[in-house]
Amino acid sequence: MQEQINTTIPVFEVGDSLKEAIHFFRHSTYSHVAITEQGKFLGLLGEADLENFHESGPIEEFRYQLEDFRASPDASWLDLLQVFTRNEANILPVVDRAGKVMGYFDLNDIVTLFTEMPFFTEAGAILVVARPIRDYSFSEIAQIVEGNNTRLLGAFITRIKNEMVQVTLKMGDTNINEVLQTFRRYGYSILFGSVDDKFLEELRERSDYLDKYLNV
Repeated sequence: MQEQINTTIPVFEVGDSLKEAIHFFRHSTYSHVAITEQGKFLGLLGEADLENFHESGPIEEFRYQLEDFRASPDASWLDLLQVFTRNEANILPVVDRAGKVMGYFDLNDIVTLFTEMPFFTEAGAILVVARPIRDYSFSEIAQIVEGNNTRLLGAFITRIKNEMVQVTLKMGDTNINEVLQTFRRYGYSILFGSVDDKFLEELRERSDYLDKYLNV
């Protein structure tokens, strides 16, 4: 991830004037900017406080309102997305073990990296399944897919609500109907499938036949 570090975005010292921070926020779309003290990371000034800034005052006035979140240079993209989301930020300072700000991770760069992963770029099928949270396991999901001679390209939890867990899968496009049938046998609900499902097709055919019968 270190190749994604942006070193062109400024870092301010706590003794700098708020005028500089005001200028930064007004001429960028970033949510935060890093503040240091004697070269070491102190916290983040947020754009949301812009209306409270006074051009004649120092950043020091906001010392105790600085937000404290950061990223390490070896963080994974999943860790970064979590920090971005939790703090409603579109920029993360990258801080090394000595407390020096190495630069920033930009949310747009991380999202672009994410969408270039095989989960999105490889041809295949998208499947969304659900099961009570007490009963599901990723190892079981992988076994169901791969046990039907289909490649599992990725899987992640997309929702947890009312004791139900929803998992989105990306997999190869072979033996899909067998995969669907196996998921049902194991007690999973199929919420979405980007491929033809013979089971659902048969239900629709039977429903159409019943409608015709009742309308005779």
